[in-house]
Amino acid sequence: MKHPLLILLCIAAIASSCAPANETPEAAPAPLVMDVFLLAGQSNMAGRGVVDAAENQPDSRVLAFGKDGVWASAVDPVHFDKPIAGVGPARAFGIAVVDRLPPGAVVGLIPAAVGGSPISAWRPGARDQATDSHPYDDAMRRLAQARHDGELRAVLWHQGESDSKEALAPLYKERLAELIARFREQSGNPELPFLIGQMGRFPEKPWTEPWIEVDRAQRELAVELPFVAFVPSDGLTHKGDTLHFDAASARELGRRYAEAYFRLTELPPPTPE
Repeated sequence: MKHPLLILLCIAAIASSCAPANETPEAAPAPLVMDVFLLAGQSNMAGRGVVDAAENQPDSRVLAFGKDGVWASAVDPVHFDKPIAGVGPARAFGIAVVDRLPPGAVVGLIPAAVGGSPISAWRPGARDQATDSHPYDDAMRRLAQARHDGELRAVLWHQGESDSKEALAPLYKERLAELIARFREQSGNPELPFLIGQMGRFPEKPWTEPWIEVDRAQRELAVELPFVAFVPSDGLTHKGDTLHFDAASARELGRRYAEAYFRLTELPPPTPE
């Protein structure tokens, strides 16, 4: 079924119309709304943390756009870029956001990150040789399909490791600024929030100058461009490879992305229960 959300809406409408006439009608629930978020970048956005069933229960308010083009409950791994995909920030981000939205709202996650992809692969027509994929074109295609069911609210970006090299780091700031402008042009929203996650900085593997330069470029763009936020990774830990966040850190990063989104959109704090 191409648009299962439409069926859910119809069922809800029929059910409400069949309520007994002698009952006092309750306030009508808020309409089902899909707030869509595009998840782009490389492996730390795709997620490499170990999946834990206890931390991976479905939440009907958070959906993911599957490889088959069908919405389903967002459980890890949300991404499918490589067989090693695991826990990333996506699911925790979705839960943190939907918790602050009105009752009845639904968050839709569009996984589009590609492990190892340099920022040069995130241009129209560009091909990532390692995965034989077209990260930007594939992301735009999936976004176009998913937007039939909701509105794009923000882009979550986590990338930079592949560009933290002496020859590539000086080009990073200009390329990322161009990418942000391109996403906004394609979405038709010049104020589309763009959230930049910081690369992992682990004591066991000190950053070289190119890593510092890429990090500086990301920080500067978050100051220089409107509706761009920098999401820090301070205190997060790796899974043992000094590169990828472990599952707990990936989830915490997702919650930090959510806080950055709240700040950009000025969403109110959650209502105490």
